[in-house]
Order: sequence, then structure tokens, then C-alpha cells
Amino acid sequence: MVTELQSRKALDRFSGSDFFERKKNDKALSPTLSYPYAEQQLYHHRYEAVTNGSFLPEMLHTRTQVARTNRSLLASLKEGGYIFYTRHAEAIVGADQPNLNFQDCSTQRNLSLIGRRQATEYGETIRRLAIPIMAPVASSPFCRNIETAALAFGREYIQVDPFLYDVYRLSTNISPFDQQRILATLNSVLETPVPAGTNKVIIAHSFPVGIGLGRLPNMGTIIVRPRGYGMGFEVVAYLTLAELNRLT
Repeated sequence: MVTELQSRKALDRFSGSDFFERKKNDKALSPTLSYPYAEQQLYHHRYEAVTNGSFLPEMLHTRTQVARTNRSLLASLKEGGYIFYTRHAEAIVGADQPNLNFQDCSTQRNLSLIGRRQATEYGETIRRLAIPIMAPVASSPFCRNIETAALAFGREYIQVDPFLYDVYRLSTNISPFDQQRILATLNSVLETPVPAGTNKVIIAHSFPVGIGLGRLPNMGTIIVRPRGYGMGFEVVAYLTLAELNRLT
């Protein structure tokens, strides 16, 4: 049985982690979904969440050990089998309203003019690079996410996934139990295989520092290779919109 003290120590160990920034600086491996109990292994992170004395399904991923050039990464993406976890494009300054209504965009932060250009560029870049994308593209129910996906891929190819609102909730004041539940579900999503010859795109949200995949910039993308049900996933690359554009 993992004690509360052990859980707290495990959280403290990774409390300063930020997946995107640490990968950006090519430092030590970053943790994935931050659970209340964790043990660290070299080049391998394994997480188990404790709820009412029982473990939630184990979450794990490994970092790709072989450095990939832009050319080899693009070649891999063209072969398919990956998930593009992408944050929506730039939104206007402000906050979603307390009376948030997914059917009323006026209650939400929406894309800025720059954001609309970013979303359009994202789709154009993927098509220029001939990276195959499966339909539908999954989108959070927020207007800024739906518009990002629509500008990039076309509204007819979008499917709203209500679970991605839960990912947004990780940045709000929720209970540890809800956080664990959301992260466990996200792990299941990211470990689900994608057919060869195509890639899955998820237009969602950034994470708080030290939680989930860490903070992402507007239109930042984490490339994930699912390892199969119960096997976790592998983070292959992190790409800003500019870096995606530079793939050759």
C-alpha cells in the first residue's frame, strides 16, 4: 500500500516538470501523465494512480532513443500510425465566461486573427507535406478548437469529442480523483493504435505545468506513437507550427 507521504514525495519529485519545455531544451526525459504515485526509471517512466487503496491502470510511455532527423520524421509520419495531439491556435486575451455555453461562442475565448492564420497554415502545411490524416479530426467542444480544426481540415471532417473538455478541466480546480480519472482516460486515448497509412489529429488544449503532456504553445503539436492497449505510448517529437513547416 502506497502511503500518503510516498505519494506526496512522488508528486514533489516531478512538480517542476514541463514536458514541452524540457523536450525543447533536450534535457532529461519528461514525465507523462502525472499521477499521485510514481517511480522513475532511466529512459522509462511508469505511473500508477492510487484511489481508495487500489491502482488505476498503469500509464507509461518511453522516449524515442534514436534521434530523428526532419527527413526521417517526415518519412515516418507519411507511413502513418501516429497521433498528433495539437493545441488550438491563438485565442483572444481573456477568459471563458462563468456562464460558459458551448453553443454560444460569445461566452468563450475565440480565435484571434493571428490564430485563424495559424490554423489555416497548419492545414496547408500538412497537405503540402503529404502527411495522411484520418477522418474525422477530433476536436474539443470549445469554439476556438472547432474553428481551428475547421480552418485546417474543413468543418465536414470534424467530430467533437466531449472528453476533451475534461482535458481543459485539468487547468481548473478539480479534485484529485477527477484528475486521475481524466489522465487515465487520456492515456487510453493515446495508447489506442492508429491504422498504418494514416494519422489521427486531436485539436485540444495545453496542460498545467507538471500535468499531462505539459504546456504547449498555440498550435504546438506532440507526436505520439501508440503502443497498443495497456502498453502506453511513445512520445516521438514535439513541434511548434514553425518546426512543422520546416519538415522536409
